[in-house]
Amino acid sequence: MLRNDEFLDILRRENPVENVIGNYIQLRKNGRNYVCSCPFHSEKTPSFTVFPDTQSFYCFGCGAGGDVITFIMKTENIDFVEALRLLADRSGLEMPEFAGNPEKSELRTKIYEMNRLSANYFYTCLVRSADKSGLEYFAKRRISPQTIKKYGLGFAPDSWTNLVEYLKSKGYTEEEISSAWLGSISQKNGELYDIFRKRVMFPIVDVRGNVIGFGGRVLDDSKPKYLNTANTLVFDKGSNLFSLHFARHTKDKQIILCEGYMDVIALNQAGFENAVATLGTAITPEQARIIRHYAEEVVIAYDNDGAGQKATRKAIQYLNEAGIRTRVLNMNGAKDPDEFIKKFGRERFKLLIKKSEDSISFMLDNCENSLDLETEAGRVELVRRTAYILSEIKSRPEREIYISRTAERCRIPADTLRIHIDGLIRSSQKKQKQKQWQEIVDKTIKAGNSDIKPKVTRAEEFIIVHIIRRPEDLPEVIKLVTPENFRTDFNKKVYSAIIGCMKENENFSLLMLNRFFTPEEMGIISGITAKNDRITTDMQVMRDCAEILLNAEKEQTGHKITYEYLIKLFESNMNK
Repeated sequence: MLRNDEFLDILRRENPVENVIGNYIQLRKNGRNYVCSCPFHSEKTPSFTVFPDTQSFYCFGCGAGGDVITFIMKTENIDFVEALRLLADRSGLEMPEFAGNPEKSELRTKIYEMNRLSANYFYTCLVRSADKSGLEYFAKRRISPQTIKKYGLGFAPDSWTNLVEYLKSKGYTEEEISSAWLGSISQKNGELYDIFRKRVMFPIVDVRGNVIGFGGRVLDDSKPKYLNTANTLVFDKGSNLFSLHFARHTKDKQIILCEGYMDVIALNQAGFENAVATLGTAITPEQARIIRHYAEEVVIAYDNDGAGQKATRKAIQYLNEAGIRTRVLNMNGAKDPDEFIKKFGRERFKLLIKKSEDSISFMLDNCENSLDLETEAGRVELVRRTAYILSEIKSRPEREIYISRTAERCRIPADTLRIHIDGLIRSSQKKQKQKQWQEIVDKTIKAGNSDIKPKVTRAEEFIIVHIIRRPEDLPEVIKLVTPENFRTDFNKKVYSAIIGCMKENENFSLLMLNRFFTPEEMGIISGITAKNDRITTDMQVMRDCAEILLNAEKEQTGHKITYEYLIKLFESNMNK
């Protein structure tokens, strides 16, 4: 069995950060590095950079950063050990035992196991139990046996403790069952009871094939109609999508976004495997960014009712912010995709997708609702409603097309509308800069280093960057400056951790720091290396940096952040 340090070194070599990230996002070569739009926040200009030299990544926009392990943790929403396991499986390596939080890791593994056992239990209850109400429901919805098996659909019987007792018989404790959100403690008698009862069950599976949670639908008029697993160690409803494990294999880079499980299942059964749904809530920015990993275009197929139209507008916003082309289905004659497929068939739905309306046209058309455009007041209100939408269109040629269309509808000169829209764009840009300015001020104050001179912090960062680049210089650097000479607490911790790792291992890499730092802290470390990527350092620079630290005032001077300093910090950030 490999030692941990040997394993991490091999893992790093077998999983180059640029190759792994390139499997999730399309990277563009930029000198010796790679750039792309950040997968962790919405942005207009690509600021996410991958550094092959240090095997790290950093986003100059949101500050996300780290190594290949950090990227997998953030992208797949898994912990450190699971990320190692995923990368090990990818490269055919055997995992050694890793330190960390063994209790949490063990519980996470058990929740996966309990979910898998529960999914099998629900499926067995559906197809073999005396109560056929679940099967009758799916038959009424025209779901085939093949589709039932494909999705592992199930039925939770009308019992208070059947599932709980089943899981107990498999060796799981009441606390573990409760942690998986499969059982809940009664406030009346303190006993554990089944959460899902008398419901058809929809297992929620992640892209790695793990059952991470469940959705359950009642068979009568009781409330709530749908009951979904709450957040657990393995499940976050805002960071997952139903049926994504099927849809992610779509060849044409298009995903159909639905509201409910049955819409997705009906579409999948009709041959549209690229259908997904959110998990009982409106789409989140995180889900939009997840979709961007697998698709370039999304067709929104929400219900035709008022709530569905409102959800469509919210989905358009988040998907557009994530940089995804968006279209909207107009399902005349049916309230949702499930009903449309049943009434008109697969080919009509396929044609519906081809004729789907682009999201901007959809939004502009919605602005005309309830307005009388024959009146001046109606046309003025239309200008007000459409102005924000038009100002959000990034492409000027595309914006001009919609400005011309809207000006004609409002019966005003296109130039007049254009001047108004340009003013809104300038105002928005000003507000964005003010927001970025405030974030820099907040981060600087929060860092707690207002009493430390900028040149001291820079000297510390130069030392950290130099020994990461040239580990062989560590013995000489330690003679010049020790961790105790560092004034910034975080930089001191980083310097100490690097020294410890380098003394223990011949082949140092940033991966080794994961056991000492959170993913957010790994991002800060990557930021230090990224922002100093083009700075050349040598031993003379190290001697200069050591002199700065050794000559720094031993007592806090109460040095305040000056307005001029913040201006420079802001401008340097904006120019990166």
